[in-house]
Amino acid sequence: MGTVGDPADELYGRLRRECGRRADDPWAVSRALHGDPEPAYEEHRAARLLTGVLRRAGFAVEQGTAGLDTAFVARAGSGRGRCVALLLEYDALPDLGHACGHNLIAAAGLGAALALRSALEEEFEGTVLAVGTPAEERGGAKVALAEAGVFDGVDAALMFHPGVHDWSWAPLTAQTQVRVGFHGRAAHPTGDPTRGIDALAALIRAASVGNDPLDV
Repeated sequence: MGTVGDPADELYGRLRRECGRRADDPWAVSRALHGDPEPAYEEHRAARLLTGVLRRAGFAVEQGTAGLDTAFVARAGSGRGRCVALLLEYDALPDLGHACGHNLIAAAGLGAALALRSALEEEFEGTVLAVGTPAEERGGAKVALAEAGVFDGVDAALMFHPGVHDWSWAPLTAQTQVRVGFHGRAAHPTGDPTRGIDALAALIRAASVGNDPLDV
């Protein structure tokens, strides 16, 4: 909890004002993307629109990142201190257009990047990256970008996703694959039942955990 005159509160207030002041521009970008949907790996006009806005705002833009024609990294800031990456998706579904709201993801990431750049310029040292991540619906360019080292040295990578509910937390904000083995111990059901360990019961219990964030 901040106190009166807390620099963090002042910074958040500045960011809120910047976001409010710039709100019309991301909405215009969102509508433009929605009206001109492009499928995975073919988002040339979307990438051109987004990088154009970022360039005009003073970002240094690299296109064709990780060998992907429609990927990009836009960079602003001092290059010192913390580095935050804001992820933009902008591919559409074939025959359905932006049914998953990737036009909104791109617009929200763009607006956040523009607002944060303004704060970086005047308030503190740091770096903001606006990372264009195409082909989320087919293959997922984030994997190629990660393998190419785009996120090396990044302290936090953030993105927005539209949905049908308001959430104060998300149950799946990051994922990693793990392999879990369940090992039981056989025992005679009548002669020595207490020595038995039921691996299936443990598996069922593990599979049921997670619907409640406090259920651990």
